[in-house]
Amino acid sequence: MAGSMTGYGRSQKNLNSRTISVEIKSVNHRYFEFAAKTPKGLSFLDEKLKGLTASKVSRGKVDLYLSIAFDEQADTDVKINRPLAESYLKACCELSKQLNIENDITINSLLRIPDIFTVQKAELQEDEIWRDVRETASAALDAFNTMRKAEGKRLSEDLEIKLDSIYELVERVDELSLESVKEYRERLYKKLSEILKDTAIDEGRILQEAALFAERTAVDEETVRLKSHIGQFRDILKEDGPIGRKLDFLTQEINRESNTIGSKAQDVKIAQIVVELKSQVEKIREQIQNLE
Repeated sequence: MAGSMTGYGRSQKNLNSRTISVEIKSVNHRYFEFAAKTPKGLSFLDEKLKGLTASKVSRGKVDLYLSIAFDEQADTDVKINRPLAESYLKACCELSKQLNIENDITINSLLRIPDIFTVQKAELQEDEIWRDVRETASAALDAFNTMRKAEGKRLSEDLEIKLDSIYELVERVDELSLESVKEYRERLYKKLSEILKDTAIDEGRILQEAALFAERTAVDEETVRLKSHIGQFRDILKEDGPIGRKLDFLTQEINRESNTIGSKAQDVKIAQIVVELKSQVEKIREQIQNLE
């Protein structure tokens, strides 16, 4: 079953002291187009996320939003300048002896001295971050594709209904086409009867004219092809994977056959049916623009 090109998916996970959120949404597009919005300093994830998304999405304009909240404690590294601390401690001890005062140096005293302790951001572990982001993004993509499949199912069901309508119209064209030839023959006979009055009418000539009319207005080839296209359309709807372009081609062919029938039609009823037929084809054409 084909999927829709429009969808939405979101996932949030707490992994390795990080809260990772991934949001994905898409709209219709002729090809696959991807854009990612990632936090500053994590642009190395853009291409990786594009590759991951492309492995599960064939068509559509996809936007992905990534946010990562780092645990401040896990993301902080405190460094001790041991040589500097020892120098301060040594100087204080010497000063205590020289001035003959109590040496009351404690750890709290050292904490007040600048530069003994430095706080640094821990170095980013790119492989680990990507592993966690990939897990979260994959879950978001699964939700995204589930929604697209559900929408694709609804679209396919609607297309099936429209195909039923087209098939019924084509059947009606077949019936009216035969009736049209019969009515033409009857009209021709009546007209000649009025003109010739008591003169004998050449039945062979009437049959010949009726045959020529039937040949000019025959649409059986077009209706056979239309029915074949409808059957192919139904088969493609049952396929998995991208089918939008195949259906777009078939829709063009259905429209072409409909136009041909319209150009041949000599019957008002058939002409009216062709108008409805083309209206249904246009609805299908608009609908399949939503399928991947």
